[in-house]
Amino acid sequence: MTGLFDTRQVRRAFSRSASQYDSAAVLQRQVEARLLESLDYWDDPALGHGPPQVVLDLGCGTGHASGLLQQRWPKAQVVALDLALPMLRQARAATTPRLPGLGLPNPLARRPHLVCADARALPLADGSVDILFSNLCLQWVDDLPAVLAGFRRVLRPHGLLLFSTFGPQTLWQLRDAFAQADAAPHVSPFPDLAMVGDALLAAGFFQPVVDRDLETRFHPDLPALMHELRALGATNALTRRRQTLTGRRRFTAAARAYEAHRTPHGLPADWEIISALAWAPEPGTPIRADGIEQVAIPLSRIPIRRR
Repeated sequence: MTGLFDTRQVRRAFSRSASQYDSAAVLQRQVEARLLESLDYWDDPALGHGPPQVVLDLGCGTGHASGLLQQRWPKAQVVALDLALPMLRQARAATTPRLPGLGLPNPLARRPHLVCADARALPLADGSVDILFSNLCLQWVDDLPAVLAGFRRVLRPHGLLLFSTFGPQTLWQLRDAFAQADAAPHVSPFPDLAMVGDALLAAGFFQPVVDRDLETRFHPDLPALMHELRALGATNALTRRRQTLTGRRRFTAAARAYEAHRTPHGLPADWEIISALAWAPEPGTPIRADGIEQVAIPLSRIPIRRR
């Protein structure tokens, strides 16, 4: 772990935003919808996959995607995993199946299994997951190659990995404005397209496909943008962030600098979306960790010389 992010601050921010997250997650739902469409690759008859048995929604938030995954594969065990417990409480309410016309919980329908855990240390058995789905979560991890190695560990051979994250052009206007007002960093650095592709290959995934999209949202002023970011839990969680309040003087200076980017539609905020699809490799393929290929050999296959 590089120590780029304060994980406790990440957990606190998303815990505070749990009750208002859905009202602000317009962009997140758009990206989620595109990522869900890519699940059609699993159902391609040419690949010969049956319905998945275990589907992991990593960084599930309020459980919106988890519920859709459960609807798509009613007999699958969907695991909804998130770092923030209040998010999982929202997910429990959102993913509880209801009896048609009555609104009462349906005790016969399968519901997602909720797990509070860190993406960097997945509490799942090796080779236990068919599909790993993660929408806009990985931008909060320090070491992308290490996390992808963990994904590789829990995925079954030929399992499907689908994830989205933010690229380096995300909120560049906000980064530029605060850089003119404060020496402390205010916007996280994000991996670029090449870094994501290299990390997938280094972790041993095959046939990776990495795409990039750019979305722009407009806001009337800087306070409106900051309010949306707080509602999303996307506050400054960098370890090197200023530990005291930014202060009115610095904030006013940043707002003044941001005005240089104003358009007739308002203040623009760019979001660079990087989406990736890849497959777990053949059984027995070495797992790469810290640049070293690791091979697991059953004890029964190790010859023992007896004296």
